Amino acid sequence: MVGTGLLIAVGTTASTQARDYGTQAQAFPIIEPDLLATIEARLARLQSSGQIDALNQQFARRVEQSVRRPKPVDGITPATRERSWQFDPAMVVERDIRDQKGNLIAAAGQRVNPLDFVTVRQALVFVDGDDARQMAWATGRWNATDAKIVLVAGSPIDEMTNRKRRFYFDQNGVLTERFGIRHTPAVVSQQGKVMQVREHVLARQGAR
Repeated sequence: MVGTGLLIAVGTTASTQARDYGTQAQAFPIIEPDLLATIEARLARLQSSGQIDALNQQFARRVEQSVRRPKPVDGITPATRERSWQFDPAMVVERDIRDQKGNLIAAAGQRVNPLDFVTVRQALVFVDGDDARQMAWATGRWNATDAKIVLVAGSPIDEMTNRKRRFYFDQNGVLTERFGIRHTPAVVSQQGKVMQVREHVLARQGAR
């Protein structure tokens, strides 16, 4: 009861001493501009001037260009000597892998080789799509059933249109980096439980 009485007394005293000292200086209202309204106004100006349509067309052209002719893979050059090595796709799983019924497929820490479960029937043939000799070499040796031709430069869409077969592109160099490929043409094919990688040197035109 003593504590309650003390709180009431303090509150009463503070209320009694409150005074109105008036305005000591000029005051201005705090105005925060509506960000959405500002954006809408700017967009309206761009629309009325035709700039939005121009920006949309520019963006569409850039997207089309990047799809038609992706950025070439950095660091890939024509092979000047034969190189061959094996790539082991086996990996150590970080956690248990189970099927839909909960059956254990692979335990955490277990070394798993995907080639124990699947067979890679198509070779991967990496070529520079801007090099006519590499393209002729690849398309002359492999049909669409035997291999997937993967470009590291050039336009896969143009090649599909001209040659009437499917081509692929090593976007951002993911595959060449994984297999350690630095020169083209290069061929990756299954050999038992590993992938065989070979960089080929093409004979110069006119050479015997």
